[in-house]
Amino acid sequence: MNSKQELIAQIDSLYHPRSVAIIGLPRGLKTGKLFLLALLDQKFPGEIYAVHPSATEIDGIKAYKRVSDIPGPVDLAIVLVPHQHALSVVKDCADKGVKGAILFTAGYKETGTEEGIALESELVRVARSSGMRLIGPNGMGLYSPKSGLSFFPQLSRESGGVGLISHSGSLSNMLGRMGSDLGFGFSKAVSLGNECDLSTADFLIYLGNDPETKLIAVYLEGIRDGRYFINALKEASLKKPVIIWKMGLTPEGSAASASHTGGLATSKDMWRGVVQQTGVIQVTGFEQWADAIMCFSMLPVNIGNRLAIISGPGGLAVSATEACGREGLSMAKMASETRSALAEFVPPTGTSLKNPIDVGMSASLEIDIYIQAAKIVAADPGVDTVVMIGVGMDEITNQQYTEAIIQMKNDFNKPFVIVKIPGFDAKLVKDILDAGIPVFDSAERALHTYASAYRYYDWRRNISR
Repeated sequence: MNSKQELIAQIDSLYHPRSVAIIGLPRGLKTGKLFLLALLDQKFPGEIYAVHPSATEIDGIKAYKRVSDIPGPVDLAIVLVPHQHALSVVKDCADKGVKGAILFTAGYKETGTEEGIALESELVRVARSSGMRLIGPNGMGLYSPKSGLSFFPQLSRESGGVGLISHSGSLSNMLGRMGSDLGFGFSKAVSLGNECDLSTADFLIYLGNDPETKLIAVYLEGIRDGRYFINALKEASLKKPVIIWKMGLTPEGSAASASHTGGLATSKDMWRGVVQQTGVIQVTGFEQWADAIMCFSMLPVNIGNRLAIISGPGGLAVSATEACGREGLSMAKMASETRSALAEFVPPTGTSLKNPIDVGMSASLEIDIYIQAAKIVAADPGVDTVVMIGVGMDEITNQQYTEAIIQMKNDFNKPFVIVKIPGFDAKLVKDILDAGIPVFDSAERALHTYASAYRYYDWRRNISR
């Protein structure tokens, strides 16, 4: 087995533990209790062991003083003890044959002290001497619905195609909670913290080769080994989209990253070079990150750049067209037969049959105008994707609009992108998302994200020729 195959096998074993020991599990409702609640909430099918220096039972679970006292094998350990006690615990885990340990508490290299740096280095040395791998310190660890693993309670138990790598535990939790509302689920996730041992690059290699993962989302504060990271990133990008929200590109962000995870700064110019070399999808801010994950998880790989825009509100039709131009997308040139067919039912006043197609405000009352227009435009071979901006006047018309869009996506085998406007019911939005159709709060966000998807797949096609 070569080193890459060995790494993949090691990480895969951590995502499929038969037993988990929570070391330093508190008796009361303190932060560390989240890990137990998360495993119970996911209905983890294996053994859960509690380790506590004095308790004999915690929440109905038998407690042991040390990991070595546990009678059965332990595959994964979650270490909650203060940093000054972590070394003895890791040594105990190594002697027990634990495959991997998640170090939750901070107080290592991110402090910048010689003591913190030395302690982190010794933890890694002890772990590697036994073949054990470490996640963290200052990390939440692993989430995999299929395996029943989680680092926070109330995350979805439904699997999906998104692999997540994050230097932030709280952002992992937020995205994990939002995923099902945005129509996507997770294959596997990791909150890495300081990545003293296993790194972002290691998980890029693993998730890049994981058949259950269709795209990779990354929140990145620092890069440990530049060459290794770039090679891993490009290898993953050639197989599937890698969406990165990179921190530390300003002096202020660099300082915050260093104090959070001890991450190394990356200049803007250097990061721009990484993006150009690797085909990574770069986003800025949580909204762009979530938009991109949602959109990439739904769009097919063969998307085109010829868009048709159908809108009731005229101003939004113009703003969407402006966004297309700004993002380098093309407004589809529709066939004369398409325009003739539209003219048969689109009112002549306050509308336009050119692209963008302005069906007028009366379409909200006569929802069939929206629906028929979308069917005719989707049938035009010169249109790659249909962008819909509209809303009905009541629950019934919105339900008809929703059902029709979902049906058309299946009938025409062509992407639809929805821009919702005030008055659209949240439950219906969820129905559209669950049908694999991306929904956005604005045309600008929709077209920026769509353009990033088109550019990525175009890059991948060109580089593989």
